[in-house]
Amino acid sequence: MVEGKAYRGRLVLAHAVLVGFIALVAVPLFMVVSISFRKGNFAVGGILPTPETFSLEHWRMVLGLPVLQADGSWEAPSVSVLRWFWNSVKVSAVSAFLILALSSTCAYAFARMRFFGRDKILGGLLILQMFPMVLALIAIYSILEALGRWIPALGLDTHPGLILAYLGGIATHIWMIKGYFDSLPVSLEESAKIDGATPWQTFRLIMLPTSLPIFAIVFILAFIGLVGEYPLASVVLQRTDQWTLAVGANSFLYEQNYLWGDFAATAVLSGLPITALFLACQRLLVSGLTAGGVKE
Repeated sequence: MVEGKAYRGRLVLAHAVLVGFIALVAVPLFMVVSISFRKGNFAVGGILPTPETFSLEHWRMVLGLPVLQADGSWEAPSVSVLRWFWNSVKVSAVSAFLILALSSTCAYAFARMRFFGRDKILGGLLILQMFPMVLALIAIYSILEALGRWIPALGLDTHPGLILAYLGGIATHIWMIKGYFDSLPVSLEESAKIDGATPWQTFRLIMLPTSLPIFAIVFILAFIGLVGEYPLASVVLQRTDQWTLAVGANSFLYEQNYLWGDFAATAVLSGLPITALFLACQRLLVSGLTAGGVKE
């Protein structure tokens, strides 16, 4: 097929725009990485560190290794960034798993079952997801404070309490999974019902394996949103050893001194679990797993 000059011109223009967009997104990332490998705590400088400015002092601090002080001595960091990192991964992973479990079962009930008030509850969830969680900080703080008097493990300054607060934001995920369930053929469940399967068996053995792509997406989105969550975590968690990575990283930016190098190294560290999660779940992010589920 002969391609005209106009088509080739549009193709070159499209590639140029794509390369420019990728460069626009990548430059800030390269700058953050560069700052983390640069001496001092300055936000200005080149995209890549030079041999004169290259240093591992910020990464030594992040990894808990001794750092060279101004007097020439080596001292261990006063903060444990790796502990904050573990807190973030633990809280985000457990919260994302519980969010997935709750939202998937709720979505299945809304998609396949008929009960009184179903449409009104769905409408209420649609309204609730319009308001960010930060607007309910005072209410969440009061609830956790009162709950902590009866169950200390679920009160303020505890990771279970923070996870419990995060579980309130499942409205968006319920709608997302419900939309996916609505697109699945009902004949799958009807065939299982004819074979004597209960609703729970149908959900566990038919719907769950068939819906792996949307479950992977919901888990990834929930995990990403919680790893970098700051407002709620900064209110609920008060002790330094309980902080998540987002709260700990913000402690490097105080009015008297902005520790940009330490902040940049912590920010790069926070992106590692997200990258690993994408690489682990990329094979699940494929559509069309329902093809062949119904025998003709």
